[in-house]
Amino acid sequence: MNYDKTNMPAAYDAGRGYSPGVLAYWLEVIAQSVSRGSVSEILDLGCGTGRYSNALADFYDANLIAIDPSEKMLAEARRKASSRVRCERASAESLPLPNASVDMAFISMAFHHFEHPDRAVAECRRVLRPDGSVCLRAGTIDRIDSYAYVDFFPGSRPILHRALQSQAFIESTFTGAGFKLVRHELIPSEAAENWIAYAEKLAYRADSILVQLSDREFDQGLAALREHAKTTPPNAPVVEPVDFFVFRPV
Repeated sequence: MNYDKTNMPAAYDAGRGYSPGVLAYWLEVIAQSVSRGSVSEILDLGCGTGRYSNALADFYDANLIAIDPSEKMLAEARRKASSRVRCERASAESLPLPNASVDMAFISMAFHHFEHPDRAVAECRRVLRPDGSVCLRAGTIDRIDSYAYVDFFPGSRPILHRALQSQAFIESTFTGAGFKLVRHELIPSEAAENWIAYAEKLAYRADSILVQLSDREFDQGLAALREHAKTTPPNAPVVEPVDFFVFRPV
């Protein structure tokens, strides 16, 4: 997905943003594997609009470099970046960083966008310090049936199968590049506080899968989702599983 050829970056935070509570929850999940005080330099790889960048820098009291190939995405990230965050345009396969220069590489919902995953992982291995960690949030083929919008947008299913990788592929790509898997867990993550809010977020169409549907398919699916939302309790959050991996150099 070339985000610079779309208008998605301007609406991305509205459609894909996190509440403060959800963001704090994920920081604690990460901290279970990468303790505070152990990190001074962070790479936010495939940072997009920087949804995590400031929060990670603040949480770890660290400097952070946010890298993305999309200039439009980076423009949104730069607009809100703190003094601890530096944004640079680059590909995951060619990082503008010295060897052994970061303590943690963080990748959130970007791995499936990498054109050459093996080269991107090799670059992570190169820039990571020997005691560093890669923390990866990912959607996987294994979990497609659990994603909330799939039943409402049936055309998304084959697109997801083409776009996502399997848990096994992700693990083998990292282990083949000199990493060991130290944690894999399915983390229940709140996509929206309720189904009505979820429908409104999806209406921004700030999703690389849904944007590939025809307008007719998208409108029909959104209408069906909104009808479903009317039947659900207002305090019933929409929760989806996210594959969370932690890898360390061998």
